[in-house]
Amino acid sequence: MIEKFENLTVPGPTITPITKPFWDAVARKEFILQKCCECGEWVFYPRSHCPHCWSDQLEWKPASGEGTLKTWSIVHRPGHPGWAEVTPYVLGIVELEEGPSMLTHLLVDSDQKLKIGQPLKVKYIKCNDVWLPFFESKE
Repeated sequence: MIEKFENLTVPGPTITPITKPFWDAVARKEFILQKCCECGEWVFYPRSHCPHCWSDQLEWKPASGEGTLKTWSIVHRPGHPGWAEVTPYVLGIVELEEGPSMLTHLLVDSDQKLKIGQPLKVKYIKCNDVWLPFFESKE
């Protein structure tokens, strides 16, 4: 399963000064999230202000890299031709243990094995030259 993603030539993430710490951590196979110093809420996707209290006091903290499946969809027509080679593939929304939700690829052979609330964990895969966080079943 993983091998089919490793040789893809796909566009990487748009890395900005705000998102760079997240992507640098992924490249080290570490999962970090922002946490607000004012209200204590975890934040994802990376941003300059807390979406809960609007504070600009966000810190990067180690996170579990675990969560549960909220929903998923099977992609039959990719948005970029680089993904066509692995189509169909499964995208899912994972509710991270810390609270935020994350859109990500799911490493499954069949959507028949997925269920809402299923425990998942992060799995790092290098696609071409870029490390990406995918999620797989904990079971």
